[in-house]
Amino acid sequence: MIKLETRHLRLVVAIADFGSLTRAGNQLHLTQSALSHQLSDLETQLGVRLFERLGKRMEPTLAGERLIARARIALQQLREMEHEVRQVASGRDAVVRLATECYTCYHWLPQVLEAFNARFPRVELQIVPSATSRPIRALLAGKIDICIVMQLPRDRRVEGTPLFDDELVAVMAPTHPLASRAYLEASDFAHEHLLNYSPPEESYLFQRLLTPAGVMPRQLSLIQLTEAMIELTKAGMGICTLARWAVEPHVRAGTLRTVPLTSAGLSRRWYSATRAMKTKPQHLREFEQFVARAVTGEPKLVEQIGAVVPRPLTLAS
Repeated sequence: MIKLETRHLRLVVAIADFGSLTRAGNQLHLTQSALSHQLSDLETQLGVRLFERLGKRMEPTLAGERLIARARIALQQLREMEHEVRQVASGRDAVVRLATECYTCYHWLPQVLEAFNARFPRVELQIVPSATSRPIRALLAGKIDICIVMQLPRDRRVEGTPLFDDELVAVMAPTHPLASRAYLEASDFAHEHLLNYSPPEESYLFQRLLTPAGVMPRQLSLIQLTEAMIELTKAGMGICTLARWAVEPHVRAGTLRTVPLTSAGLSRRWYSATRAMKTKPQHLREFEQFVARAVTGEPKLVEQIGAVVPRPLTLAS
């Protein structure tokens, strides 16, 4: 007789993730008392202790660790089954929910999706912008199916496919004192007002350049709207860093200048990330290939998608 239920699987995973009955209860919308009773009943049914209290944290026992690992797999499979059933009910072959961790990508992504949908009309594409700040977390939670990211986590639950490379550059008004420099080093940011999408702990610029050098800009403003960042930079209110392709029209118009970051430049490799699986569904493989070809300038796709796609980029090897 099977004693485990779905609620038991959610219970042990929540306790493992949050480390306490109170926070796990908040996640599951249960009181601490109710959660404690459920855990006690489960341990009695199984005849084994699943967690030990160490200080303020609940730590899994060996039996608990094994159950938690199996529970994560089972819950993910249940989410995927529900997702597949909804796809069949909607009359679609598949639904792809996606997000990207960089806001500038939303400038070209809709056009790529439109072109993909024209070629694969039975695959429904859904952008999930709420996952932008934490795409990998949303991926593992089953809230999205694929995300476009600059860095892959060291997590066996995630697999990545290289898509393309681009270059991150410093952007400023033509009259800015740094605009005539051949390139910028980390120290050049120390006295600047930096306009940035993300806080230091989430920022590619900080992780790759500023933080290793121990540099913090004089002032940091977080702005998640690319257009606002560009207009403030034009007005001399600060400097920012963006993909070279994203500001190319403004550079050609003479309203902005770009300067490489370090003498070697600062390139970024973009990946598509999906949950690790034995066999990746055909529609996800096709979408990854389509994005890589579209943004690197395949002639037929360029003509179909239009000039907003970030070109020229290099295909990641």
